[in-house]
Amino acid sequence: MTATFRSFSRDRRVTAHRLRPGTLRRIAGHARPHLRALVLFLTLTALGGGIVVATPLLMKAVIDEGVVPGDVRRVAWLAAGIAALALVEAVLTLAQRWYSARIGEGLIYDLRTRVFEHVQRMSIAFFTRTQTGALISRLNTDVIGAQRALTTTLSSLVSNIVSLSLVLGTMLVLSWQITLLVLALLPLFVLPAKAFGRRLAGITRERMSLDAEMSSLMTERFGVGGAMLVKLYGRPEEEAAEFAARAARVRDIGVTSAMYSRIFFTGLTLVAALATAVVYGVGGWLAVGGAVELGTLVALATLLTRLYGPLTALSNVHVDVMTALVSFDRVFEVLDLEPTVTERPDARPLPAGAVGVELDAVSFRYPRASQVAPASLESTAAVPAASRGDGPADDAWVLREVTLRAEPGEMVALVGPSGAGKTTLTHLVTRLYDPVEGTVRIGGTDLREATAASLRDTVGVVTQDAHLFHDSIAANLRYARPGAEEADLRAVLRAARLEHLLTELPDGLDTVVGDRGHRLSGGERQRLAIARLLLKAPAVVVLDEATAHLDSGSEAAVQEALAVALRGRTSLVIAHRLSTVREADRILVLDGGRIVEQGRHDELLAAGGLYAHLYRTQFAPQEGGGVPGAV
Repeated sequence: MTATFRSFSRDRRVTAHRLRPGTLRRIAGHARPHLRALVLFLTLTALGGGIVVATPLLMKAVIDEGVVPGDVRRVAWLAAGIAALALVEAVLTLAQRWYSARIGEGLIYDLRTRVFEHVQRMSIAFFTRTQTGALISRLNTDVIGAQRALTTTLSSLVSNIVSLSLVLGTMLVLSWQITLLVLALLPLFVLPAKAFGRRLAGITRERMSLDAEMSSLMTERFGVGGAMLVKLYGRPEEEAAEFAARAARVRDIGVTSAMYSRIFFTGLTLVAALATAVVYGVGGWLAVGGAVELGTLVALATLLTRLYGPLTALSNVHVDVMTALVSFDRVFEVLDLEPTVTERPDARPLPAGAVGVELDAVSFRYPRASQVAPASLESTAAVPAASRGDGPADDAWVLREVTLRAEPGEMVALVGPSGAGKTTLTHLVTRLYDPVEGTVRIGGTDLREATAASLRDTVGVVTQDAHLFHDSIAANLRYARPGAEEADLRAVLRAARLEHLLTELPDGLDTVVGDRGHRLSGGERQRLAIARLLLKAPAVVVLDEATAHLDSGSEAAVQEALAVALRGRTSLVIAHRLSTVREADRILVLDGGRIVEQGRHDELLAAGGLYAHLYRTQFAPQEGGGVPGAV
């Protein structure tokens, strides 16, 4: 009965989904490693389905060959047979469950690891377009749904077909008249069930939607950033009222769902009871007249209870099958995405030691949304193409014919107004993106010809919002070099001016920094990111607004740490605070995706161009004083 209810509660709109060509062939490919276990599982399932008719036939024999003739010994042997059959059925059930779990969990493992590994190889453009929750759903909900295709759905299909065939055939042999009468009552069972099933499907969809809304509210408010915003700007009474309203809707739809489910089961029970009454009434009349034996009547009544379930389940099997196939299709949708940044088979390592960075006539524009991720993985699946970034705005060039060279050990600063293309330029140096035109080289090697591992080892980055995992200080540092000794960790913390963490925090290196490092101050987070970079010891350093959001005291400490980090390394430094780049070997001024000026600080000030304008705007005389000095 539970399987019947599950079939009716599925969303029939799934049957309208058009599977992509080759889906079934690919499913077979994923099932192939589990083929032997799958064959054994289906064999056990078929045997279990066959037992459903054996017990009623033994009950018939007990009455007709034992009870009626008064043969006590016959009754005992047949009763022992029923008990043995129950034991066999229990063993088969356990074996089915073991194989089902082995196949299902194995398939889940295979799909999850493949999807996770594939997603890790996707370019950063994919993650900027993809909703994290939708992606996680593919690794959880859809992977589990796909697993059901090879276990629950397939076993249910085989079991129901075998059971229905045997039960119906046995009933026809025992009494074709009563069997036809029972089949005539089938519409009274199926039609109401379909009607209630459609309503239950709608209620189920609504309940899932309301659950998602409530969960979304909790997720936003329970994160560190959301909780802080509520503390600073929120109104606790209104927050509580909003949550209570959403929870009340979940409660109300839960009551409605429970009542519809109970009405559904009650209706099916009444119809089944009516059919049983018909069997006993008509069968009893035939038994009194000698047309059928008493044991036959009992067997027919028992078989009846095993007839309607498989019938209704098979009448909805297309919904179950399509639900499982669509889950597979959604998983394949992720696996079929091609990374926009890939490593060539003949890639070679970047040269070791001090290296320079070169951009040769580089032009770049961001890829269209349709080139990066399917709409189903964005926050809103059904959005116009223009809204997804497929309109003319995506054709705008972010960088145009940029040429620069940073010599080994040289510090090159990138400055300019917001939107000038500074961060995009550093994304090309780290190969988060490939240029549309031109070439990016490190140590004379085109990055498209370099191995990803050597690029990670050569280039280190610190951004204005350095990310820390919810883990210990030691674990966050070792993410740059997993085999680092504790002495190495302490050395880079001292170099980053963070030695006080080792004495002030109760757990020292084992202190958990919290979600995104919120247990640390902004300056401490930045210096920990710099310490991580020092542990990595890259030849090229990229700093993207590493001191943008710090107070003067924190900035001074970070600047001291940066001085250590940049010593002897080729560096590209983005800074809005021009005071931080006055000592750069060269300053490049970007505007509209082009380099419009370059030179040292004094030269650019004397030229009176965009740099001079930005500098004077930033350091205009303040009320009651002159130009502030550099930090």
